[in-house]
Amino acid sequence: MNNPQATKDMVRAKYAEIANQDKATNASSCCGAGGCSTDTYTIFSDDYSKLKGYNPDADLSLGCGLPTEFAGIKKGDTVLDLGSGAGNDCFVARHETGEDGRVIGVDFTPEMIAKAKENAKKLGYQNVEFRQGDIEALPLTSNIVDVVVSNCVLNLVPDKRKAFSEVLRVLKPGGHFSISDVVLRGELPANLAKAAEMYAGCVSGALQESDYLGIIHELGFEQVSVQKRKPIIVPDDILANYLNEEQLSAFKNSGVGIFSITVSASKPGVKAEKAELKAACCGSGSNCC
Repeated sequence: MNNPQATKDMVRAKYAEIANQDKATNASSCCGAGGCSTDTYTIFSDDYSKLKGYNPDADLSLGCGLPTEFAGIKKGDTVLDLGSGAGNDCFVARHETGEDGRVIGVDFTPEMIAKAKENAKKLGYQNVEFRQGDIEALPLTSNIVDVVVSNCVLNLVPDKRKAFSEVLRVLKPGGHFSISDVVLRGELPANLAKAAEMYAGCVSGALQESDYLGIIHELGFEQVSVQKRKPIIVPDDILANYLNEEQLSAFKNSGVGIFSITVSASKPGVKAEKAELKAACCGSGSNCC
């Protein structure tokens, strides 16, 4: 889908639908809205129930990892969750950062924001807030966040470089992110890649893993690492919606892979930023050196 606004409108509509249906329907679906498999299982998401701070009302089974488990959140941190949905990762992060910390969830679907606010009100949390906004233009000032988390969301954003640029902008110097997302190894069949429902389900919006990590490196993040990688096996009855028998056989034997990865990286610290500023200043021919 080449039209960024059309992509956003489609994803927003899909996730508005998801916000208004039950978890069981989401969990049994390849895309989170409407059942598309005869089995009941979650294709993408991991089990959150063992994590402290977990609230089942906020878990819509839409993730593809456990970024908060790897995020190294400390007491008193300010944490930002991109694509916060019904608040699942925010509430887990809130347990880690404690009452002295702050958690901000950003989502561009009004129905999800309403659901998350309702869940926070039920829990009585005063230090968790939800803002409607676009990840490509975050409704936050610069350099205020210690940790950014996100779960199976950035691959839905048309301009992923802009999204990661925004992550870099809002992080404090030395701050870091832990993001779970879906990536590819090899090229998906055209029918699969173009399917809007699969896009909203976090498959055909995915980049090649090397390109995804390349953006992070190119923007200047440091200590980039893949904390976890797991293959995503899409069942045949789902693939059959997009591929004929011959195409399905070819796809399964092609070696093409769909993976969930959890990636961590840090924004350069204060010393690094000062060094960069000094280098830029000295190179300008002024007397500031």
